[in-house]
Amino acid sequence: MSRYQPPLTLTTRMLTLVAEISEQIGQLTAVDERLQTPQLRRSNRIRTIQASLAIENNTLSIEQVTAVLAGRQVLGLPREIQEVRNAFAAYEAMPGWQSSNPSDLLRAHELLMGGLIDDCGQFRRAGVGIYRGGKLVHMAPPPSRVAHLMDDLLAWLGESDWHPLIVSCVFHYEFEFIHPFADGNGRMGRLWQTLILSRWRSMLAYLPVEAVIREQQDAYYAALSASDQLAEATPFVEFMLQALSLALKEATRSEPAIDQVTDQVTDHVAKLLNTLRDSPPLKVNELMVRVGLAHKATLGQTISNLHCLLV
Repeated sequence: MSRYQPPLTLTTRMLTLVAEISEQIGQLTAVDERLQTPQLRRSNRIRTIQASLAIENNTLSIEQVTAVLAGRQVLGLPREIQEVRNAFAAYEAMPGWQSSNPSDLLRAHELLMGGLIDDCGQFRRAGVGIYRGGKLVHMAPPPSRVAHLMDDLLAWLGESDWHPLIVSCVFHYEFEFIHPFADGNGRMGRLWQTLILSRWRSMLAYLPVEAVIREQQDAYYAALSASDQLAEATPFVEFMLQALSLALKEATRSEPAIDQVTDQVTDHVAKLLNTLRDSPPLKVNELMVRVGLAHKATLGQTISNLHCLLV
């Protein structure tokens, strides 16, 4: 059993945010899963990737990231385009990883930083300091300690009985404190927190909390610095829980649009049932006219929805 326990002061604010987030997740879970379409998930994944890379000074827009992933030509720096492709590959591979497995962590970094740095998928071999505005804000532990520190952190992650929301935020901070890689630590920390959360609630794999962090980037760095000064993760955990709550509120606000889609689907299914019951066999084009659909793909989705209702 791991003897390492990350220092943390459990605050009333943390408990309040955990309760709030749990309630928000419950509300979203109540939405029909059939409406969590591949298109919506891909859109959220693109937002996640664009925001996480933007935090690291990648200048590509949402539209450009979308074009890169669609295989279209994009006017941009080759490195930034490679960062997008790597990030998408890493997030897509995420379901196959265990968050406490050291080999999976190294494999994720290899995917995320392949073609960008020489020692991708390996812990750093040199000292590293984090500078902002030309000022040293954090000196990471020496490279000789990195492997041991990461072993302790991953062992704790695999055994902790703390709430997953707290665990994910603590891991994120501890990971950034250790700074185990030569480059890519910020995007790796955010990716791994998403992995941890997705093991608790699968829907969180597609929550673009990185977009909230990007909008509050100064506060994100301030929370990291405050935790460094206190020598515990408390300020950062509070910040990240608040960011998760804001991301969930944004998702919840989209429910009126979801309700409209639900009504439209229900209407199409009802028309299809009535048509199939009252009419002789029809060709596809005739059936589409009767039901009021413009595309064959929409008809196929309506039939799929009908099947879901009947089974």
